[in-house]
Amino acid sequence: MATKEQVLDALRTCQEPELHKDIVTLNMVQNLQVCGDMVTFDYVLTTPACPLKGMMELEAREAVLKVPGVKEVKINMTAAVKKDLRLERVMPSGVKNIIAVGSGKGGVGKSTVACNLAVSLALDGAKVGLMDADVYGPNQPQMMGVQDFEPSAGPDNKIEPPVGFGVKVFSMGFLMEPDQPVIWRGPMLHGAITQFLKDVKWGELDYLVVDLPPGTGDVQLSLCQAVPLVGAVIVTTPQSIAISDVRKAVAMFNKLNVPVLGVVENMSEFACPHCKKTSRIFSQGGAEALAKKHGVPMLGSVPLDPTVCETGETGKPVTASRPDTAPAKAFRELARKIAAAVSVQNATSKPLEIETVK
Repeated sequence: MATKEQVLDALRTCQEPELHKDIVTLNMVQNLQVCGDMVTFDYVLTTPACPLKGMMELEAREAVLKVPGVKEVKINMTAAVKKDLRLERVMPSGVKNIIAVGSGKGGVGKSTVACNLAVSLALDGAKVGLMDADVYGPNQPQMMGVQDFEPSAGPDNKIEPPVGFGVKVFSMGFLMEPDQPVIWRGPMLHGAITQFLKDVKWGELDYLVVDLPPGTGDVQLSLCQAVPLVGAVIVTTPQSIAISDVRKAVAMFNKLNVPVLGVVENMSEFACPHCKKTSRIFSQGGAEALAKKHGVPMLGSVPLDPTVCETGETGKPVTASRPDTAPAKAFRELARKIAAAVSVQNATSKPLEIETVK
């Protein structure tokens, strides 16, 4: 019969592809049992949205089956999202990572990306919140189908946020009349952002996605001053005028010491709903060139599809309501890449000591 030591030695040949260390050293192999010719163990990933989950499971299974005496391997694939430890000082203990979604200019679909990023992470099994910090144009209540929510503080003076598609949501839109403009100076904006972070009962979250307003103004500065961000995702469209503004957003996050996790090119090409063919309606290559110039990843592209507009307006994000469409698949892939980038950002030599997420 094989021994645990033999099995662990076999699993040491398997490397975590993003962290470049073997999975035993990273404490990703837990509850290992050898019973006769059968081996069982928990494989604890760094995120439930791991983009390489299938490949990693297959590699581990094949490695263990090479051990003499082993004929059957049962692997329980699970995940434990590591916390950005800088949050301990400034946020409720349950929030593990804060991801900002920003853009250099409006009209690039930033809120759509933020919405579908949050839903995608939730669909993969993560605990997710979505904070709509776009105080000038709070669209997330409508996009997430929770526009009828009326906030009220509980006995602890905290607000329990509504949940849409498995995502906890809070927005300035819940506190204003639909036609009421926000005409606030910096200190008031800073106060609102701080309250959204600390007076909403976010609970246990693997990821809090923050939808920022376009540009490089007071809200972005307030967020970065209030809490440490594990990273920022920059959204752009292919045309050069959008790319020129995105450069400013990248420069802003660099100055504020916020890692840029990558660039998303939205509306990369038009997907005709009738003939199913795609056409480039903007110039191409700008986002990729921008990412290369600034040394940040090009996370991917999302096609321009009427389905995305329709599902956003009706409060049914495309990733949840139309999962088989090209935009939904693109969003799911982007979310997994971003989750992997967060894992790398938080990587240390310490073993995982986070409560397991099934």
